[in-house]
Amino acid sequence: MGAIGAIPIIIEQHAEEAAFLWLQRDAAVREPHYYLNDLAHLDNRLEAHLDGLRIAGDEGWEICKQALAAEEPGEVFSLAVLALENEIEDRIDVVLKTVNENRELLRGFVSALGWLDLKHVEHYIQRFLASKSAILRFIGISGAAIQRKDPGHFLLKGIDDENQFLKARALRAVGELGRIDLLPIIQKHIRSEVAECRVDACWSAALFGDMYAIEMLKSFLGNKKNQEKALQIIFRHLDMKTAEGWLKELLGNSELILHAAKGMGIVGNPSNIPLLIEFMSLPELARVAGEAFSMITGVDIAYEDLEGEWPEGFEAGPTENPEDEDVEMDSDEDLPWPDPELILQWWSKNKGQFKNGTRYLLGKPISTEHLQNVLRVGYQRQRAAASLELAIKNPGQPLFEVRAPGFCQKKILGLK
Repeated sequence: MGAIGAIPIIIEQHAEEAAFLWLQRDAAVREPHYYLNDLAHLDNRLEAHLDGLRIAGDEGWEICKQALAAEEPGEVFSLAVLALENEIEDRIDVVLKTVNENRELLRGFVSALGWLDLKHVEHYIQRFLASKSAILRFIGISGAAIQRKDPGHFLLKGIDDENQFLKARALRAVGELGRIDLLPIIQKHIRSEVAECRVDACWSAALFGDMYAIEMLKSFLGNKKNQEKALQIIFRHLDMKTAEGWLKELLGNSELILHAAKGMGIVGNPSNIPLLIEFMSLPELARVAGEAFSMITGVDIAYEDLEGEWPEGFEAGPTENPEDEDVEMDSDEDLPWPDPELILQWWSKNKGQFKNGTRYLLGKPISTEHLQNVLRVGYQRQRAAASLELAIKNPGQPLFEVRAPGFCQKKILGLK
């Protein structure tokens, strides 16, 4: 039954806003300028619109179902939340038929499994895991992983599955869930002929400290799709001497200098800061170098008034040139532009607080206590770094999910 007096135009607004806010938070979890409180505020707004759809009852469902025609993940997310939490089988089937094998739409459905409390979705995850459908098994593995709920023997079945898409997801879930006991099994897949399986097997094995897998990940630095995933793991396991040697290799390749700048922020060695300041004079490297500087020192460039201006004539992201094949958005759009002179002045005054050869994250040597604090107070990319560092420091511990609903993360971290 629909809610008494429900007004269709208001329900439509709830549906549109919920879908839009999901897209916004889907980007926000990877953004350099979102704190956990910002994410929680965004998620509370999203939850409020979902509440509006819940209150609207059947009318809310029907309006959301009509929006599925757009075939966008945000609409799939909203409809999946309504169907799953009400446990209405035919409605769940409607969403699944829309999703089918569309990977982008699958993200919306899996996100719904991660959004709802585990008690509402655990039995569905188990059912999907045991399904004869590879797509449903993929959803089951993904849902278990995002909830950090070990799927047990279904994880091994996923690793052995004939469906390569599912196999790759299961290999990545091993690392996310901290199943270090499965390291010998995933090691068999790090030379897989299927690139997607190879990179996810390498990622999980590298997270557990397998040096051969870390070496293998180096080969993905030239691959645009997987380079960020590889880079974030590679330098966190290396001793300082080896890490500095690898950084020099990257610096020797003009196509990989950007990765070298990011790598310096990951390594966290203050001795690289003078070179990062030099990079800040180069428009194509400036913002990344600034973020790496902040990763090491903890300085908020915008807050400390160390910003410069957008360089005249510099273009980032898609251009208006129809012959330009690069249509990807500028992933560094929300990073501040550092002013090299102001940064140098700051460093000259404060470099005595840092010891070369020590790994720093946000101004302090890396320790478990500090990493846990970064999860509470850092920006999203900084929190993701802390999550990886904690998993590496504690083999067998599940990776903290910094993409989970903000209000859930705050509860886990003991924040109000």
